[in-house]
Amino acid sequence: MPQSLTRLYAHLIFGTKNRHPFLDEEIRPRVHAYLATIIRDMDSPYVVVGGVSDHVHILFDMGKMHAPVKFVEQVKRESSKFVKTLGAKYKSFFWQRGYGMFSVSPTHLADVEEYVRKQEEHHKKRSFQEEFREFLTRYGIEFNEEYVWD
Repeated sequence: MPQSLTRLYAHLIFGTKNRHPFLDEEIRPRVHAYLATIIRDMDSPYVVVGGVSDHVHILFDMGKMHAPVKFVEQVKRESSKFVKTLGAKYKSFFWQRGYGMFSVSPTHLADVEEYVRKQEEHHKKRSFQEEFREFLTRYGIEFNEEYVWD
């Protein structure tokens, strides 16, 4: 077959360093838009970004050109540089070292998109830590609490 075809949807989650609430209402829409732009520029035509003050959720089509670890490194590096340009109070901004990336079936895409878009509502009931533990459990990923929250 002469073509290489993919359809790999992923749900990427990562937080701010020490879960500091850097992503306040003043900059959150700009940061989300910038994250979407970075990912579109990496040949992902489908991107949805949501989140709250201390973390983001990104639903996207992974495409075929990037290894997941390199993809995440570039997204975090470029967006971190951008956040630091948004004012003096963001100069010490960093993303946490780790992340979670989970596969999404095309049959569940609409549900996950709604979940990503409604993060503010969702986090009125559940903390980031509770939410992330639930993802790890659902995907059968064993983890050490000590290392998840750097």
